[in-house]
Amino acid sequence: MKVGDKVDLIIGRISKLGFTVLINHQHEGLLYKNELYVKLAEGDNVVGYIKKIRDDGGIDVSLQPIGFKKTLVENEIKVLDVLKKTEDGFLGLHDKSSPDDIKYGMNMSKKAFKSAIGGLYKLKLITIESDGIRLVKH
Repeated sequence: MKVGDKVDLIIGRISKLGFTVLINHQHEGLLYKNELYVKLAEGDNVVGYIKKIRDDGGIDVSLQPIGFKKTLVENEIKVLDVLKKTEDGFLGLHDKSSPDDIKYGMNMSKKAFKSAIGGLYKLKLITIESDGIRLVKH
């Protein structure tokens, strides 16, 4: 395994730092709770990514792909998908929304959301309004 590899995770017990996970049915790792944007329960099967292989042999994992550009594009796609599924192409979240509203509404951090909508705005795919964002009709 190397940093960035896509792996299968089975969620284990919760600890002070996060969840222990079983990586590819072979190795134990750690998923930090401050990086979680979805609710998880013991026994859940999820896809993750190798974030870091520590000097002590421990393995840190993430639910988001490693690498800024790849993550940014995936977050932009996620925002577009949500907008397309709404009746009027409007999402009541924007760069001034609370981190918790974004976290639970979009399953991403506020920083990731702001980067995604910034990219979509530059591409002229969305407009940013006072109460949310709107998909531009082409």
